[in-house]
Amino acid sequence: MLKFISKHNINVLLLFLLAFYVDSWWGPTVTTAIFVSAAITDWLDGYLARKMKLGTPFGSFLDPVADKLMVAATLVLLCTKPLEAGIFGQAPWLLTVPAIAVISREITMSAVREWAASQDKKLLEAVAVNNLGKWKTATQMTALTIILAARDNSLEGTESLVAFGVILLYISAWLAVWSLYVYIRKIWKVLLR
Repeated sequence: MLKFISKHNINVLLLFLLAFYVDSWWGPTVTTAIFVSAAITDWLDGYLARKMKLGTPFGSFLDPVADKLMVAATLVLLCTKPLEAGIFGQAPWLLTVPAIAVISREITMSAVREWAASQDKKLLEAVAVNNLGKWKTATQMTALTIILAARDNSLEGTESLVAFGVILLYISAWLAVWSLYVYIRKIWKVLLR
């Protein structure tokens, strides 16, 4: 069942991509709903796997991939169709900076984890998910949900919503880079022993 959740999140990515470019009131609503459901099911999948001890090697691989695909797709889409609210009318690149930081971190961290898994157990333990990574994910998911929702022009106060979402996205990008540094430092300590 848990593999189904991760596979489902990957499968709805196409619907997410299509809905993102719909120029109607329901486009932003559907993309936000899909993103929120993917974030919730991603959390639920991990929680149930740990709680019920149903984790599998394939699930451990697929779950983060599904999460990273959704986040990267969302960031790229937001950069290709920037928000027009607030400061973004004059500076659409403001989303590009954290998007590059987050996507670069995710690619690097995936490569580091894959390499660590091929080495020894101590290296794999050094890159196990920690609280900093969980905070990064929470702020990232919240920021992207807010920014996706703010694309709905019928909402009141979208400028404030966008500003809050972007601030959270920059915090998330900072946490992403910082957590990568922490993981690399842990690996370095293991290698020097």
